Amino acid sequence: MNAIPKSVPFSGIWPALLTPLRADLSLDPARLVAHSCRLLDAGCSGVTPFGTTGEGPAFGVDERRAALEALVAGGVPAARILASTSCAALPETVALTRHALELGVQRCMVLPPFYLKGVPDQGIVDSYRYVIDRVADARLRLVLYHIPQVTAVGLSHGVIGTLRRLYPDTIVAIKDSQCDQAHSVALAKAFMPGLMVWVGNELDLPAMARLGSSGAVSGVANFMPRTVAALVGEPDSPRTAERLARVRALLEIVGGYAMTPAFKGIMSIVDGDEGWLSVRPPLVPLDGAQLTRLKQQMTVFGFDPARD
Repeated sequence: MNAIPKSVPFSGIWPALLTPLRADLSLDPARLVAHSCRLLDAGCSGVTPFGTTGEGPAFGVDERRAALEALVAGGVPAARILASTSCAALPETVALTRHALELGVQRCMVLPPFYLKGVPDQGIVDSYRYVIDRVADARLRLVLYHIPQVTAVGLSHGVIGTLRRLYPDTIVAIKDSQCDQAHSVALAKAFMPGLMVWVGNELDLPAMARLGSSGAVSGVANFMPRTVAALVGEPDSPRTAERLARVRALLEIVGGYAMTPAFKGIMSIVDGDEGWLSVRPPLVPLDGAQLTRLKQQMTVFGFDPARD
């Protein structure tokens, strides 16, 4: 199989896809495809299914395989998918990563081991080695995913440096979702340009872009792809302060709710489809009062699909 086309650079905005569900809480592949295609049409470089925003660990291996197959069959180019293949059981991570490669999806994002806590750096390195060595495919391009407030397991500079030395052609980026600009800057200074550092906090995008970060895996980009892209691509634009203020206002709204249910609530408002409200347990969807309040807040916010 051919390598990733140079026409699809490993940069730009890759929305951390929200996962649409049916009324019975089964995954809705058709709506996932439609949402992904809209984002690509809006100028996104690619899409990232089954990360934290996409409730990834709540879905089984068969569901995630079927969804990835639906994306490719539905017209989303494999080269424009960054698949989160993280599972609590490493053999399942291996299986999902192999399946992605079979479809031509060469870019995968993997969390550190997130079930057992307090593990040493060597255990984290060994977990990634387990996956990479068993997948055993030179096409694999792996993004390390650091989100310790969710996993309670972080990626130290020592772990990142060791993995980079062991797999210089495989480990290509870090997604830093710690939401601490000082931490992100330290990663950039330690590992870029050889290893790309992306941040999950949209407010940090201009600062990171000035250091050479060329993209983002962003939850806000589900409904504000143009704004997020501008923060990365035009960090010194006269409109940067305005765009940051707009994202900050949106995040302040989201901060009044649980994050993923709120993102899905916003998606339901933007899309005019309350089917977006459904989430997999243990998450709880917005109730009627919360949705009414969110609609009022979004009316004041003044969402503009042509601009945002």
